[in-house]
Amino acid sequence: MATVSEMFERARIAQAEFELRADQSLTDAAVRRIGRVVYDLAEELARMAVDESGIGVYEDKVVKNRGKSKSIWNSLKGKKSYGIIEENKETGIIKIAKPMGVVGAVTPITNPIVTPMCNAMFALKGKNAIIIAPHPKVKNVNKYLVGLFRKELESLGLPGDLIQTVESPTMDDTNMVMRLADVVVATGGGAMVKAAYSSGKPALGVGPGNVQVIFDRGIDYNEAAKKVIAGRVFDNGIICTGEQCAIIPADDYDRAIEAFRASGAYYIDDPADVDKFAKALFSEDSFNRAAVGQGVQKLGELAGVSVPDRTKMILLKARGVGTADILCKEKMCPVMIALPYGTFDEAIRIAHDNLLVEGIGHSCSIHSNNMDNIRKAGEKLPISRLTVNQPSSTSTGGSLYNGFAPTTTLGCGSWGNNSISENLDYKHLINISQIGLFNKDAKIPTDEEIWGE
Repeated sequence: MATVSEMFERARIAQAEFELRADQSLTDAAVRRIGRVVYDLAEELARMAVDESGIGVYEDKVVKNRGKSKSIWNSLKGKKSYGIIEENKETGIIKIAKPMGVVGAVTPITNPIVTPMCNAMFALKGKNAIIIAPHPKVKNVNKYLVGLFRKELESLGLPGDLIQTVESPTMDDTNMVMRLADVVVATGGGAMVKAAYSSGKPALGVGPGNVQVIFDRGIDYNEAAKKVIAGRVFDNGIICTGEQCAIIPADDYDRAIEAFRASGAYYIDDPADVDKFAKALFSEDSFNRAAVGQGVQKLGELAGVSVPDRTKMILLKARGVGTADILCKEKMCPVMIALPYGTFDEAIRIAHDNLLVEGIGHSCSIHSNNMDNIRKAGEKLPISRLTVNQPSSTSTGGSLYNGFAPTTTLGCGSWGNNSISENLDYKHLINISQIGLFNKDAKIPTDEEIWGE
């Protein structure tokens, strides 16, 4: 088994060959093959991921494997990513894309298939090599997946060492990957992201999610509830873009709760039972690992509360806003909380206060027919994305139905101590050289024109 240092030596040789030999067509063929192998083997890979990690839902992982692979490839195909990518005759600027080198990528336990696939597709699109440091609890499926990727590259006559993985990862190995890489993509827990930013290399990390969902007045609550539940229960709630808190007009609160019930939510407003779930889901200030990615019946057992059969999601009446209730934090399972509001400004304040507890800079969701309110929420909330009238968990990371870049890494901007406030894609893994031509015909404004009001 190669050491991390040896892996980087091989990666640099492979990347130099890739950059020298591959034109845009061959580069895109490699990117396409990586996505296609996950699409074609979606069921096998989903089963392996669930069996090894012990979290999530097999059927949802199949959907995720197919959906992410095709949406990412659809967003990448036909885009020039090497050499001259833009010539602006008006400004005289010529832009030239160049590789960053070797990407170091950290994979979380929650997404052992689509995250390595996504990062590998972005890295190769920019003519980079990539070394993956997986979570130890998904190292076997990761090794198998990377083996598939390498075979696809070799079938195209490209070096397999363009994609490598740490087969038996330790914390020291992961830290070494981050130190030796030319750029780091860190998708995972806060400690890992912090380590990436401390590695001394350019790092693209993420912050925790805690998606607040505002229900505006005048909407179809049944339709909105269906979408929210579909988002919250997807893959048993382990996706960072999953809905967390339903913020509902007080005068329509009961009607909205009935809509949730009609779509499979079990609503709990008994203070004693809500308290039991709070204690079961959180140990002091940390989320209980035993609850991560578990189904509603298992969560009921952990809390000591009977959950009816056919329940899709547990909806708890919150005990307060922000720091007043630990349930306002991110919950990596199919559990949501509900809070009433009076004015729309109050709804924004509730979402804002909950984000200050956790999830600032990440994402929010709104179900509304009022563009003024949609714009107001986008302007007032400290978030990088606002998803409108869609299931957040399956849409905020990009889909065929919106303009967000398809990805598995969602930056949270300076709010979340991240370097980007958008969805990561290949453009973040290339360097751009600019040529500035002299424009002898440029119209130079007078001082009066420049300073005039």
